[in-house]
Amino acid sequence: LFVCCWFVVKPVCKPLICVADMPATAVRTFLMFQDGKAQEALRFYVSILPNSSIDDLKLRVDGTALTAFATLAGHSVMASDSSIQHEFGFTPSTSLWVECQTREEFDKITSSLGEGGKFLMPADNYGFSQRFAWLNDRFTVSWQINLA
Repeated sequence: LFVCCWFVVKPVCKPLICVADMPATAVRTFLMFQDGKAQEALRFYVSILPNSSIDDLKLRVDGTALTAFATLAGHSVMASDSSIQHEFGFTPSTSLWVECQTREEFDKITSSLGEGGKFLMPADNYGFSQRFAWLNDRFTVSWQINLA
């Protein structure tokens, strides 16, 4: 028995996950947003990171994300808008690492993610890399961007 789930991202259908190919255990980054920012954040990330897409999005009646699955530069993430206001948010202790192949790509991604955010380590040569930046974006998600 072979079962596939189908979905529409654009005007084209493609398989999301084939049940026969699903691993018994999977690890992905989970991003919990507050104040209904999950969709906006994921659309922003997909617009600046190559090989990225929003793969599945389920909304609550109020339009906030119940669950969202995305691929960011080939990395699988899950996101949700918390329906409860928490006393905590994102922390730089956990960050998304982006490995850039060109200076142009590094500059574009760093500039885009840094707009409206806060740099923890501005773009520079810190000795362990020819170019590196660490920042919290405008959604307070922490990113480390490295030029390979």
